[in-house]
Amino acid sequence: MNADQREAAETWVEYGERTPRKPRMASSVVLLKDSSAGLKTYLTYRPGGSPLGTVAFPGGTIEVADDDVTDWVGPSATAWAKSLGTDDIGLAKRHVVAAIRELFEETGILLAGTDASSVIEGISGPEWMRARESIAAQESTFASLLERYGLGLRTDLLKPLSHWISPEFAHRRFDTRYFAATPPVNQEPTLLTSKGVWGRWACASEILAQRSNSALGDEIGLPNTTALTLGELVVPGVEIILEKIAAARGCIAYLNHKRPISEYQPRLIVGDDGGFTLEVATAPASEGGLCRER
Repeated sequence: MNADQREAAETWVEYGERTPRKPRMASSVVLLKDSSAGLKTYLTYRPGGSPLGTVAFPGGTIEVADDDVTDWVGPSATAWAKSLGTDDIGLAKRHVVAAIRELFEETGILLAGTDASSVIEGISGPEWMRARESIAAQESTFASLLERYGLGLRTDLLKPLSHWISPEFAHRRFDTRYFAATPPVNQEPTLLTSKGVWGRWACASEILAQRSNSALGDEIGLPNTTALTLGELVVPGVEIILEKIAAARGCIAYLNHKRPISEYQPRLIVGDDGGFTLEVATAPASEGGLCRER
């Protein structure tokens, strides 16, 4: 639990439980690649007390302009609604569009092609960085970029992972759908020039091996990361996904694993000593699956 969460928890307990703030809909993409040390994922620093965590996977909130994207190949919006466990087809479509758009904005990875068997290449130049900056600043839309290059979203390159809702006590809350993908051939993630602070491929098992110390926070080296442990840098959903990545036997096995899309929401537990714990049911209650984070 980071400092912002702890402050919000203290306020929640001190003044009594109130009506939780309505969460904003968001999408996040877990980029993956194989390595000799184990499965790697792309982590980034997120400023401003993001509900996704100070360190997180690329992602962000759904935007109104996401409805303008109409060209895609792969599973239909109806099929995605079924995969995501929702009856709201429009919302499912927005989550998928937001996932691919945010991934492009924050890393330059673009899951799009001219047809069902192609993926665009050669998008690492200054022209594409300007396009990313323009979309991030909402000076242009993702839909207009796709139309300009005659591209459709390759929704088949995304896999649904999980559904997380921020704790009720949080000042800023997200209702987040997590997806997984691998970078297309000849595409490598790069940080957005205007907003990128830190980001890199990280071996999940190595990050978890250092979870009790401040190695990751010290590497980033900012006032709100230095001397902090993994649990203080990431939200519970990110830490649990890292655990599952570390246990996987490569990208193919992880992406092809059949998993139910369950809804998770950390619950605040106040200890006898006044300390706070976030408790998350990571499996059906009948199976007693719980994760606790001080």
